[in-house]
Amino acid sequence: MTPEEMEEVRPRLEAFAAEMLGSLARRDQRAKGEMYLRGLMLDGKRKSMQPMAERLGVDHQQLQQFVSSSTWDYAKVRERLARWAAAHISPEAYAIDDVGFPGCE
Repeated sequence: MTPEEMEEVRPRLEAFAAEMLGSLARRDQRAKGEMYLRGLMLDGKRKSMQPMAERLGVDHQQLQQFVSSSTWDYAKVRERLARWAAAHISPEAYAIDDVGFPGCE
């Protein structure tokens, strides 16, 4: 997605992020989470922190801190996302990949 395309969909993305990340206790966590989503959606081959931060025009430490050391309950976010997906895309099946779950090997 180009920066121009992002500006066009940004209000919808912000609303989506607010709904999905609403369980996060702190406003700065919610803001960094929304920024992280924008970074994932912007064009670019590499989706690691530094290239995403460059595309967003921010210090990569903001993204890195949100992903790796900010304390928030991923289970609540995952639950909100699952409910949203079920309501909006009517999935016929779910694929579960255990690499995304802590403690699974």
